[in-house]
Amino acid sequence: MIKSPLFRGAALTALFIGTVALAADRNPTQERADRFLALVNASYQALYYVEAEAQWAASTDVSPVHDAAAETAGKANAAFMGNPALINETKSLLLKRHDLNDLTVRQLEKLLLLAAEQPMTKPALTQARIETETKQASTLNGFEFKLDGKPITVNEIDNLLQSNDTPLDKRLAVWLASKESGQALKDGLVKLRDLRNGVAQEMGYPDYFALQVASYGMNTEEMLKLNQDFMQVLRPLYLQLHTWVKYKLAERYGQPVPKRIPAHWINNRWSQEWEGLADGADLAPFFKNFTPEWIAQSSEKFYVGLGFPALPKSFWDKSDLYNVPAGSTRKKNTHASAWHLDLDNDLRSLQSIESTPWWFNTNHHEFGHIYYFMAYTRPEVPPLLRDGANPAFHEGFGELTALAAAQVPYLKSLGVLPADFKTDDNAFLLNTALTPGIPFIYWASGVMAHWEADIYAKNLPADQWNARWWQYVRDFQGIEPPVERGEEWCDAATKTHINDTPAYYYTYAIAQVFKHQLHDHIARKILKQPPQNCNYAGNKAVGDFLRGVMEKGQTEDWRKVLKEATGEELSTRAMIEYYAPLLEWLKEQNKGRPIGWE
Repeated sequence: MIKSPLFRGAALTALFIGTVALAADRNPTQERADRFLALVNASYQALYYVEAEAQWAASTDVSPVHDAAAETAGKANAAFMGNPALINETKSLLLKRHDLNDLTVRQLEKLLLLAAEQPMTKPALTQARIETETKQASTLNGFEFKLDGKPITVNEIDNLLQSNDTPLDKRLAVWLASKESGQALKDGLVKLRDLRNGVAQEMGYPDYFALQVASYGMNTEEMLKLNQDFMQVLRPLYLQLHTWVKYKLAERYGQPVPKRIPAHWINNRWSQEWEGLADGADLAPFFKNFTPEWIAQSSEKFYVGLGFPALPKSFWDKSDLYNVPAGSTRKKNTHASAWHLDLDNDLRSLQSIESTPWWFNTNHHEFGHIYYFMAYTRPEVPPLLRDGANPAFHEGFGELTALAAAQVPYLKSLGVLPADFKTDDNAFLLNTALTPGIPFIYWASGVMAHWEADIYAKNLPADQWNARWWQYVRDFQGIEPPVERGEEWCDAATKTHINDTPAYYYTYAIAQVFKHQLHDHIARKILKQPPQNCNYAGNKAVGDFLRGVMEKGQTEDWRKVLKEATGEELSTRAMIEYYAPLLEWLKEQNKGRPIGWE
C-alpha cells in the first residue's frame, strides 16, 4: 500500500540522512555513492512499476477511477524522485565526480534529470503538473471523434484518409473531424506549458525544452541547429519529392497543380507521411489474407530469427494489441506504444492492429522497442540506466525494424509477396522515402521542433499558437490548410506526444538518420547486400550486432556507442546514399516542372 506522497517524502528524508551517515563513517566517496544508489535504484524501480501499472490501466480503460489511481501513483513517484534530500545528496556527490567511476556518474546525472521532471522542492507545483497531465491524458484518450454527427474511431479516420477512393469533399470532412480534439485539449496544454516550464526552472533549466534536450548533452540552440542541418542537406530530395507528389495528387483529384499541397489531399492526418502514392509498391492487397494476430507474431519471429529469445507468455497475456470489440463501451489510447512496466520482465504493447501494411510496419516498430527493453535488462545495467543510449536510439531501433520489415526479400520470405513477384525498384524506394522517410524530417525537425521550442523556450502567447503552427507547416513542409484555421483550434494538440511526451519530436527525426546509419552498416558490412534490397531474416550475425548496441542501455555516451558500432558520427550520409537513385529518377520525372513552392 502506498502512503500519501507527503508522508512518504518525510520518511524518505530521514532514510536518506541515515544512509548518508552510514556511508560517511567509512568515508570513501565511491562507497557512499554505491550505498545511495542501491537505495535509489530499488525504490525507483518499485515506484516506477506502480506508476506504470496505473498509467497502463488509465490508457487501456479510460475512466475516472483509473485516472485517479494514475494521479496518486504519479504523486508517490514524485515524492521520492523529486525529494529534496535525494536532490541534495546527488548534487553533493557530483561535486566529487573525480572520485567516482563513470557508471556512477551517469546514474547520478540521470537522477537529476528525473528529479527535474518532478522537483518536490516545490511540491504544489509538481502536484499541479501531475493533476493537469492526468486530466489531459484522460481528455486525449477518451475523446470521441464524430463525422456527420456520428461517432468515428481513429482507425476509421485513418482508413478513410488512406483510401484513394475517398473523394475530396469527404476527405475534407474527415480531415476536419480529425482536428476536433485540439479544441478540447488546448486549455490543458496552455496550463501544462507553464507548469512544465516551472518544474524545469526549479532545477536550473531555462525552460522545459532545454530540460528535454539535456538528455542528449545539448542545449536548445544546438538541437535546433542539428535539425536545421538535416533539412538543409536533404532539401534537394525533399523539393523533388514535393513536386512529384503535388503533380500526382492534382492528377488523382482532377485539380490544378497548387504551389503548396492542401493538407486533406495527403493520406495522413498531419501530413507527416505521404503514403499511398507509389503505385507499384501498394502492398494493401497482399495483407488482406493475414490476420492481425499473424502480424503481431511476425514481428516476434523477426527477432527470434536473429537469435533473440521469444517474448515471455506474459507479454501476450497482458498486452492490448487489437481493436476494442464492437459494442464495447471501453475507450483506450489509440497511439501505438511499447511499455517496460517494471524495468524487468513485464513487457507490454498497446496497439489497435489491423491487416494493413501500415500496421505491419508499426507493429515491427513497437517490437523493436520491446526487444531493446529485453536486451538491456540485465544486472550490468542499473534500473536508472535501463533506457536507450539517448531517446533517439529507442525510436531508431523501432524504425530500423520497420525498415527491415519493408524490404522486398523479407516480405517474400514471409510469404506476403509471392516468390515470383516482380519488383519495381523505383516504386519501392519512392514508397520508403515517403513513408515515413523524407517528408517526416521536415515535419519533425521543422514544424514540431520549432513550434515546441517557441511555446516552451520563447513562451509564445497562446493566442498565436495555431497561426505559428500553420506558418511552420507552410514554410517547412510546403503544405497548407484546406480552410482557415483560427485560434479557437489547436491543431498541434491533436498529435499525441504534444500532450503526453512534450518537446520530443526532434528525437524521431534523429532516429530516422540513426536508423539509416545502422541499416547501411548491416547491409554493406554484414549482409554484403545493397541497402535498398536486403534481408535480415535468420541472420544471427545481424542479431549479434544489434544486441551489442542494445544491451548497453544508457551505460555509455551515445556518441561513443554510435561511433563504435558504425565507425562514424551522427550523419545523413547513409540516408543520402540510400535515396540517391531515387533523386535521379525524380529529376527525370520532374523535368520542365517548377520545383518547390516559392
